[in-house]
Amino acid sequence: MLRRSWVLVVVVLALLAAPGVASAERYVTGAPGGGDPFFPDAGNGGYDVAHYSLDIRYDHAANQLTGRAAIFARATQSLERFNLDLRDFYTVSKVTVNLHRAAFSLSGQELTIDPRPKLRRGTPFVVVVEYGGQPQPIVDPDESQEGWVQTDDGAFVVGEPQGSPGWYPVNDSLRDKATFDFAITVPKGMTAVANGALLSKRDRDGATTWRWLAPSPMAPYLATATNGRFETRFSRLPGGLLRYDAVDPQTREDPAEPPNPALAFERLAPEPEIVRFFSGLYGPYPFESVGGIVDWAPDVGYALESQTRVNYDRVPDPSTVVHEIAHQWFGNSVGLAVWPDMWLNEGFATWSEWIYEERHGGPTAQDRFDESYASPPTSSLWRPAPNRLPGPAALFTRPVYERGAMTLQALRQKLGDPTFFAILRSWYREHRDGNVRTQDFIRLAERVSRRDLGAFFETWLFTEGKPASW
Repeated sequence: MLRRSWVLVVVVLALLAAPGVASAERYVTGAPGGGDPFFPDAGNGGYDVAHYSLDIRYDHAANQLTGRAAIFARATQSLERFNLDLRDFYTVSKVTVNLHRAAFSLSGQELTIDPRPKLRRGTPFVVVVEYGGQPQPIVDPDESQEGWVQTDDGAFVVGEPQGSPGWYPVNDSLRDKATFDFAITVPKGMTAVANGALLSKRDRDGATTWRWLAPSPMAPYLATATNGRFETRFSRLPGGLLRYDAVDPQTREDPAEPPNPALAFERLAPEPEIVRFFSGLYGPYPFESVGGIVDWAPDVGYALESQTRVNYDRVPDPSTVVHEIAHQWFGNSVGLAVWPDMWLNEGFATWSEWIYEERHGGPTAQDRFDESYASPPTSSLWRPAPNRLPGPAALFTRPVYERGAMTLQALRQKLGDPTFFAILRSWYREHRDGNVRTQDFIRLAERVSRRDLGAFFETWLFTEGKPASW
């Protein structure tokens, strides 16, 4: 039986209300990859997901995850076969499509499913996957790890860029945003934190099930289910925004230091003010809740802007909190269409740090630009160009962050504040909940400024080396 909740009822009714498309076209196999230039095997073709309902039980002592995923989708081709992404360290025990048993196979990260009857183009369908196994971290080309990363008392769960199939079956495509609900069962005394709003918490038979709802469209890599022993502070801000903060009592800034959860809560304290600041600068906060998870996961080595619930692997510094909250606008709501455009995420969040400092009595964004520009021509800052990355190992390198931010500050210098901030507000307003490319930003900047900016962006985004002038 599928879990019955008002969320699923609404989703099913919405899917079934839309008319199917009669088609005489032949049935095909949906593409086993989404064709992203950096991760061509991630994502799949032939359908569009509307909603994920994830029911997960995790036994930390045995590192055993048992899951049941109900995926609500619509066929965009007439399908005799389609794929989901799921890592093959799991065993799939059963798959149904519209309640009918389906044949399947799992190899690498491809769960191939044969629906019977076949799916006609335009048809809504629900695929349910039952699976289990021992999760393993996913290692990226830059040797960082993500996915379901086991900690001393639970798991640090992050997905960028290819960790999502490490804990649930998914169409792991940046372009296929969907809503989510979660039921995460962990040993009693442990906390499970996911995206969106907490619906309920229930203790039963020595375990606790935490139910969360994320009603805003979300790219799959931004989903989280981080769990372990946490101190929690859940509240509602004066404007109605829900706030969820969770701190591991063992967290600290450095392994050589003693645990300091009080410092973690202190670092998260500015969240409401940061949200107000960027809401005034860019436009209304895009989601229903905000918050942070400060775990103790020192082997991870980074924070991730999981939608509405930032994951920090240790006590963050103040600028990191600003950076990750800024991502809720640029990176999460305004999302990438392809991974090589990563500067649209990280350059914008880094520049957001700069403008936050400028407006809070610190160095100006121009000071930060000048400091960076003083780097010698041999510096790693200038190679590769932010939008000419040679491969996925370069996604999180200095040019993407720092030179990406410099591009925005140079544009600000060139156009002046009224036009520049109008561009940023229009970028958010016109692409909220959507997916974007670099060329979309260039076109918008030219439209708002009424200027030809081709040479400017060619210099800053596409040309390797230190710009001499622009």
